[in-house]
Amino acid sequence: MTSQAPRIDVAVIMRKERVHGPMSRWQPWRWTLADVVADEPAFGGAPHRLRKDAHGELWLHPGFAVELFKDDAEGYYLNATTEAPCWFVMWRMEETAGLDDEPLARPELVTLSYYHAGRLLDAQETVEQVPAPDDVVGWLRTFVAEHYVAEPKRKRRPVSFVPLQDRFGNPASVSTGRRKHTEEP
Repeated sequence: MTSQAPRIDVAVIMRKERVHGPMSRWQPWRWTLADVVADEPAFGGAPHRLRKDAHGELWLHPGFAVELFKDDAEGYYLNATTEAPCWFVMWRMEETAGLDDEPLARPELVTLSYYHAGRLLDAQETVEQVPAPDDVVGWLRTFVAEHYVAEPKRKRRPVSFVPLQDRFGNPASVSTGRRKHTEEP
């Protein structure tokens, strides 16, 4: 008997925008996450440009599944209980141009887990976030209510009862008496 993880299908919209100010000498354009929307069959299966003008471009990347797993319930809980729950999108720049004359920013993963996004950031990946809509937040909170169990707080042992160790983990002792010096005759 297998149970499937709850899932929704989404598409990611990436924005190429002009850089203003002194930094534009080195980098005239930059890519940012614009939005995450519900995927629709009309989007097709391949990325495509939605708009291009003097100010930039919008690209739609369809075909992402966001699944909720019981073992990551705490990561969802941390996102669902913030003031602004959000989508986390990890994306990378293409090495060489594929669909366009220049390399595109390609979304690789979409998640609602705070922990998953944190692990990606720890791995030096580019992760951006945009607010999640109310219906998705409600879906996420329902999942959290069903599957998240807070771990009970454990009593910490008072420091005075913890055995002393040196910086290498070896047992250490503290003496309050004077050192005994033995003199040789």
